[in-house]
Amino acid sequence: MKFQEFKASSQTLPILAGKDVVKLGNRQTMYNQLMHWQQKGLVVQLRRGLYTLGRTERKIEPSELFLAGQIYAPSYISLEYALGLYGFIPEMVVDVTSVTTRNPANFQNEFGKFSYQHIKRAAFRGFRAEKDRAGLVYFIAEPEKALADFIYLNLPRFKAGDKEIFSRSYRFQNLDGFNLEKLTVYAAFFGNSKLNAVVRTFREFVKEELGL
Repeated sequence: MKFQEFKASSQTLPILAGKDVVKLGNRQTMYNQLMHWQQKGLVVQLRRGLYTLGRTERKIEPSELFLAGQIYAPSYISLEYALGLYGFIPEMVVDVTSVTTRNPANFQNEFGKFSYQHIKRAAFRGFRAEKDRAGLVYFIAEPEKALADFIYLNLPRFKAGDKEIFSRSYRFQNLDGFNLEKLTVYAAFFGNSKLNAVVRTFREFVKEELGL
């Protein structure tokens, strides 16, 4: 198959699964073609078995937000990246951070770095569907769940009663944007007493900062 023919049939697709591409012709021939097109920059590998057309060849520009959920599923964007996106920490994190019920994993491609941390199935909720600039659907934690995930996965850094870490180390801001009741509910999904205690400390920190 010539690339122009392949391009015409896949230009409107945001991602391409290798297992589907090789069905378009002789399996080994198509696999060799994929490798050849990849070397020429006509096709970009997102991870093993998952591709998109090269930057100058594709009509749809998938975002890092959409790709994060496609590269490793099930997953949703959370932790530092989500907190930065919502404006609750001052730095916008470069790596796209997600949580998953699968083993932890990391991927890197021309779109950036994607990291995934494991949480148990009982806590895999508190996220919603959004659409990126191309109209592609992705999943992202609600602000309170992103914070609960972040504290849980970094529990050794926290101590119950230590409020300063939230302002000194992480510089949390826009605190009036947090629903503290919802944060408590989401933290309870993990069934971890230390997490619940740290969340209570965070609630106290927020109330003091806001003069409540």
